[in-house]
Amino acid sequence: MYVDYYFYVGGGWLISKKARERRRRGEATGVKDVRSLSSVLGRVSEEQGANAAVAVLLRQEKEDFSVFLVKRVENPADPWSGQMAFPGGKGSEQDLNLKQTILRETLEETGINLLDRCRFLGVLTALRSDPRPDLRILPFVVLVEYEPRVRLNREELEAFFWIQFKEFAQSKTFVKFDFGEFPAYSVTDEVIWGLTYRILENLFTVLKLS
Repeated sequence: MYVDYYFYVGGGWLISKKARERRRRGEATGVKDVRSLSSVLGRVSEEQGANAAVAVLLRQEKEDFSVFLVKRVENPADPWSGQMAFPGGKGSEQDLNLKQTILRETLEETGINLLDRCRFLGVLTALRSDPRPDLRILPFVVLVEYEPRVRLNREELEAFFWIQFKEFAQSKTFVKFDFGEFPAYSVTDEVIWGLTYRILENLFTVLKLS
């Protein structure tokens, strides 16, 4: 088992030379202290003018960490129809803040209760949605400290995946559509692009994995 040591120095994360070499060779690696992410992420209360939120759920698996993704059902009314995504959605009038939004949306979509053995580490930079420019989406990074039972809302989602960090490092590609070519990850026979890709890239930049 390899464990990569990260140190927060001068405003960024440093990783050992040997760990970088192992990652280039595709060997299994892990983050020693992902909880320290809270020192480089924004505070949960910093909503950055966002009006929607997604949950970036992390879970430790032996020598690596995994991130939770869902696949949306095909729906002509959904701008992200059939795409890989994070659980989440737009804030409602009943939500006092976007943390409440992500608690509600994650529970409704996946059955995962983020108040049960989960730790909010912080937030990434809010991003504007290209299909829905009226939405500014705030990603909450949450450490899940157990293996949750997932119960998908089948009206919205058709599958879920826990994908290890090392799989992303080996799967960068491009995806072509009639309207253009975009950077992407190709993992678990699925293509991850667009907003989800951008959020993952921001996460890996903070971790110095990209």
